[in-house]
Amino acid sequence: MAAVIPASRRLRNLLTCRLTARTNLGLSLNLHPLSSFAQDEPSKAAPEEAPGHSYESLRVTSAQKHILHVQLNRPEKRNAMNKAFWREMVVCFNKIAEDADCRAVVISGAGKMFTSGIDFVDMASGLLQPAGDDVARISWHLHSLLSRYQETFSVIEKCPKPVIGAIHGGCIGAGVDLITACDIRYCTQDASFQVKEVDLGLAADVGTLQRLPRVIGNQSLVNELAFTARKMMADEALDCGLVSRVFPDKEVMLDAAFALAAEISSKSPVAVQSTKINLLYSRDHSVTDSLNFMKSWNMSMLQTEDVVKSLQALMEKKELKTITFSKL
Repeated sequence: MAAVIPASRRLRNLLTCRLTARTNLGLSLNLHPLSSFAQDEPSKAAPEEAPGHSYESLRVTSAQKHILHVQLNRPEKRNAMNKAFWREMVVCFNKIAEDADCRAVVISGAGKMFTSGIDFVDMASGLLQPAGDDVARISWHLHSLLSRYQETFSVIEKCPKPVIGAIHGGCIGAGVDLITACDIRYCTQDASFQVKEVDLGLAADVGTLQRLPRVIGNQSLVNELAFTARKMMADEALDCGLVSRVFPDKEVMLDAAFALAAEISSKSPVAVQSTKINLLYSRDHSVTDSLNFMKSWNMSMLQTEDVVKSLQALMEKKELKTITFSKL
């Protein structure tokens, strides 16, 4: 380890000399973005099952190098979220968070729609007939149950790998809770979104009411959607900022989502994951607190070799996809 540090310093000194020499000669360093992976043809090879990911309600595949594809996989039930789903999403994303090979994730739904929300046929007994001998004990049980359900989507947000939601068809009820925990959202032209819970006699309780106002930044619209359970179609979702792009069909959307994931995964994982963590911290804290957190974070992260490799690639006009970054 001691030998690595001097080598790192020598490389930094060499890079500094080269940068200084170029600027002294009157040459400017071109920092325009490298060519996008979005221009590359997405891989059409049959995806492989991701090792260690075997589930009842999900299908996880290795879509491309460094990219995992998590599918809600109950198409015959319109991807309704049963008991297995609420448990398996936590297991799945905790594994992804620790997976050094994974640098980006795409979430989609199998079949004709993204999800119809909670599977009340499967979930009714736990929700409507909770265990307990009196009000206090029933409430205690429900509090624990809701905490576990909230964690099902919070793990997406807490996962340091960027997560891209790819939504087609209906995204109903708990589906909105899920996608608001994603970092980026794409959808198809036929997509629709419903905060459906008021029609079921309850308030959304696993993330929508907390995250949706921050995502779209329009409290009046959030209130309207949450109070009425009306459908919001793709064009309106794009206009309000719930999604960043709309595509004509599912195949085109998934190609774009995987291309985006590939571009993200070509960057330094230290840089990308640090960016996600600090964006989330900044969302929930003041500017001053966030700047202080950033200082503490980057005083160690700036010492990564990824900075040297990235700058050297820019100087030599190489694309980042040609650079090998260490696992994280």
